[in-house]
Amino acid sequence: MTGPAGAPGQPDAAGQQAPGANLLEVVDIRKHFGGVKAVDGCSFTVGRGQLVGLIGPNGAGKSTVVEMLSGSVAPDSGKILFDGQEIGGLAPHEIFRKGIARCFQLAKVWPLLTVIENLLIAAPQQGMDTIRAALFRRPGLRQQDRRNRERALAVMEQYGLISVCNDYAYTLSGGQKRLLEFARIAMCEPQLALLDEPMAGVNPVLQVQIEKGISSLLASGATVLLIEHNLAFIERLCHEVIVMVNGRVAAIGQMADLRQDTAVQSAYLGAVNV
Repeated sequence: MTGPAGAPGQPDAAGQQAPGANLLEVVDIRKHFGGVKAVDGCSFTVGRGQLVGLIGPNGAGKSTVVEMLSGSVAPDSGKILFDGQEIGGLAPHEIFRKGIARCFQLAKVWPLLTVIENLLIAAPQQGMDTIRAALFRRPGLRQQDRRNRERALAVMEQYGLISVCNDYAYTLSGGQKRLLEFARIAMCEPQLALLDEPMAGVNPVLQVQIEKGISSLLASGATVLLIEHNLAFIERLCHEVIVMVNGRVAAIGQMADLRQDTAVQSAYLGAVNV
């Protein structure tokens, strides 16, 4: 199987080597909710610059893993190393500042802001540091604002949102909100993008745009960890696939090989139309 940048460790179409160093390392993480073992000793790595799929049946613990990676939930035990630094238990805003961005199963946008405002608020160098710039170096702030607006226009064009750039986000369709979420992730230039079922509830036309958006994130230098039930999509794009069952990793490999794994078939693949 070959993803958009070539299989792991193999040359891509341009003859360049796919990145191999690990950006993310998850070591024996666990999360229990009362007597429910949502994640029960999960370990895996994600190579820098790779698109890695995370699949498994409902209740396997996939979304809980993403919750822990994004800081929404703290692990009970284990380690989460991002670029060599422990991030397990950090708050979501601290993890975001380290370069990890996330989209959710249900698209989340700022509904009372326009599309372009949603992007500008996600741009790097926004926030309190910019307020200080406004007080002490206004020309620099104007230049930064101009650069951010130019980038926002380019991102909206890339994600097919330029025609609705001045529309309020709450007026968008579900698919458009999903695209806006992707555009916002691209705008903040993350090192790692966590995508939780990006195809859920999206019509086939917008699915094509989302697929292009994921490839664009990868081409920009981001690493992507993707939860998705569309196995054909996973097989087409992902460098590597992690299968979770009952809170643990059951298998890791390329989708073509995992289809032949009897343990994976009995736990997951045999229960769905693949």
